[in-house]
Amino acid sequence: MSGPRMSVIMVTPDRFERLGRTLEALKRQSVADRLEIVVVAPSRGEARVDEMDLTGFAGHQVVETGPVKSSAVQRAAGVRSATAPVVAFTEDHCFPAAGWAEALIDAHQGRWAAVGPAFENGNPGTLMSWMNLLIEYGQWISPVAAGPKDQIPSHNSSYKRDLLLAYGDRLEEMLETETVLQWDLRAQGHDLYLEPAARTRHFNFSLLPGTLLLRVSVGRGFGAARAREWSLPRRMAFAAASPLIPLVRFARMVPVVRRCDPERRLYPRVLPLLLAGFIVDGFGEFLGYAFRGGDADERVTEFEYDRPLHMRPEDRQEWQAMPS
Repeated sequence: MSGPRMSVIMVTPDRFERLGRTLEALKRQSVADRLEIVVVAPSRGEARVDEMDLTGFAGHQVVETGPVKSSAVQRAAGVRSATAPVVAFTEDHCFPAAGWAEALIDAHQGRWAAVGPAFENGNPGTLMSWMNLLIEYGQWISPVAAGPKDQIPSHNSSYKRDLLLAYGDRLEEMLETETVLQWDLRAQGHDLYLEPAARTRHFNFSLLPGTLLLRVSVGRGFGAARAREWSLPRRMAFAAASPLIPLVRFARMVPVVRRCDPERRLYPRVLPLLLAGFIVDGFGEFLGYAFRGGDADERVTEFEYDRPLHMRPEDRQEWQAMPS
């Protein structure tokens, strides 16, 4: 097969250099020569892209979007510009391990509409970091079994490009909350797959103030996206029932904590904090059902790009120690 096998979409709100550590992880992939790197930035001049850092891949391109308030706009632009049949999303705080790209490409030889990776904690030194990772990616934390899934990770999974392009002008809207996108793909009869041979190391918020704001904003954005086409009575019904959501999510997560913590270093110490996190997230979801999303998506985007500000100094040092 000629041409790149997978396009990796890398988004920056400003400087190209902030992508350096993730880019180094991609250069170490066994199939780097089969990857297309799609750098999406407000402008080439502002990003100061160094073309020499993009050598060694099957190809690369820089996509200019102008100033944006949501990363979904940039990711959609990357999808439309990509040339490979599979597109994978990456983040500047999530670092693919060796074999990540090959495992995703191989899995996409199957019928799967989307394939997701397994997660490891990049800054595991605090319960706060573990709480955030568990809420966002708990069911996919390594070790985890391969197989078809009802849902796979947001922001770091791979999709068959033609299925995303089929959304047309709605692609930005669908990428705001990938859970909703995945529900829609499954409703169309497509299947999702988790490939644990594709591992990635995720850095998480580890300070309380930023965590509270993040969890409320993420919850509100999800609630608003889920209820985007609902009638007012249905939205109010879900808003009224939303206090039950944290309890349901917590009950589902307890066995996950036990599975990914065989040496009992976290269990049961993390459980009270995890329940509190679900409650804050659930309050945000209530706001999304009752009052729509407001500026939740923009705030989440800001938090994502300013992640080091919301981590302990020790965690920032660990991040800085990553190869770049």
